[in-house]
Parts: sequence; structure tokens; C-alpha cells
Amino acid sequence: MKHRVKAVIAYDGTNYSGWQVQQNSKTLQEVIEKGLTKMHEGRKVTIFASGRTDAGVHANGQTIHFDTDYYVPPERWPITSAGLFPPDIQIVSAEYVEPSFHARYDALGKEYRYRVLATRTRDVFRRHYTYFYPKPVQVEKMREALPFIEGTHNFASFCSTGTSVTSTVRTIYEARIEAHGDELHFVFKGNGFLYNMVRILVGTFLLVGTGSMKPEDMQAVLEAEDRKKAGRTAPGHGLYLERVVYEEGPF
Repeated sequence: MKHRVKAVIAYDGTNYSGWQVQQNSKTLQEVIEKGLTKMHEGRKVTIFASGRTDAGVHANGQTIHFDTDYYVPPERWPITSAGLFPPDIQIVSAEYVEPSFHARYDALGKEYRYRVLATRTRDVFRRHYTYFYPKPVQVEKMREALPFIEGTHNFASFCSTGTSVTSTVRTIYEARIEAHGDELHFVFKGNGFLYNMVRILVGTFLLVGTGSMKPEDMQAVLEAEDRKKAGRTAPGHGLYLERVVYEEGPF
């Protein structure tokens, strides 16, 4: 009997060329599918994720689904699967869901976190997990710019060129900047995100923080609907997919 499993997974994206299977590159999808296929004695297991993550991007709460003819008590999946994957991939939790559930199409919202190391010197132990940014930044100025991106807007200025989406309108329910010691964490909660949207937002907020832009300039960047008006794309290794939401009213 087939069962559909909805699983929350965490991974360190440092050693992977992103999520989706690629030729001649190690990807997260490939490694996870190989592990589950081994568990199923060579019967191919295909996984479906809430969305792709790029090279170097991490996750605390990526969500996937797959079908299995094995029954493992839901609370046992993290333990049972531990030996199937490298130590930089972990099933955090799992549950059995209706056969119609789809990790991507049923997702109603996502939360991302981006970590910036705001110090004058590098930290060798955080080089894969934070974006080292040695320039002085004014956090309060960046926080003044946050309200301009909250709500429903056309985020074309914050989307990588060449993407094939039919609409660049998205809703950000909450945006905030947290101070954690010598790190700044940019947190975004929304109903969906465009390709590189969070990384471009962070790059633009840092321009505000250094004084290259005023907080109110964020409004003009939004209205321009032009990628060239926004800041640089912050590197992938500072980005974390924190959680994916499947029920109404999460934020």
C-alpha cells in the first residue's frame, strides 16, 4: 500500500550545487532520492519540494513529499532515515498526508532568514553560513525602509532577469531586522518569493544601511519595476529557508 509522506528537512547547502538534479553536479534532490531509493531496495523514489534552493543556500524547514510502500511510525522517520543521508541532511519531522497533497502547489507561505556578519574581521567558522559585510551599517535606517516592502507589490525590481514567471506580484506579510550579537538577521515572511528576491532585498537594504540610499528610496525602487534600480544580489550562503506554511492564517 502506498503512503504519501510530508517531511520537513534541514540541510547545510555548502557542498551542493543547489536543489534540482543536474548533470555532473551534486545536488540535494539527487542525494535525498538516492538515500530513499536505497531504503526501498532499489525502487526509485522521487521527491517533490516546496521550491528549489540555489547553490550554498541552507534550510531549517524545507518541505518535501514522496510516496512509499513502507510504513514507519511518523515520529520514527528522523531516526530511521538518519543513516540514508550524509550528516548535512536531516529529516526533522514527518507525517502521513492525503494522496492529493503536494509540497509545492499546496504551500501558502514561506519564511526566509538571511544572516549578515557585520564585523570588521572575518570569522573562519561562519564563512559558509553568513555574508561577511565589513562596512559600517545604520540598522535603524534599514528598519525605516522595511514598511515600504510590506504588503502586496510588484517586486519586479527584486527578481533576477530572465525568469519566466507570469506575475511578479507578491505579498510580504512581515519584514524585520534582528540583531544577534555581531550578526544581523533579515527575516521575510510572504506568500511566495521570486527568484533571488530575498537576496536582492538584502543587497538593497545594505545600500540603505551604508547611506548609499535613503530609506524612502525603497519606494522608488519598487515602483520602477526595474532590476537595475535595486542593489546587488547578496550571496547564497547567508540564506536559510526557515519554514513553509500549508494552513491559512500563519503570519
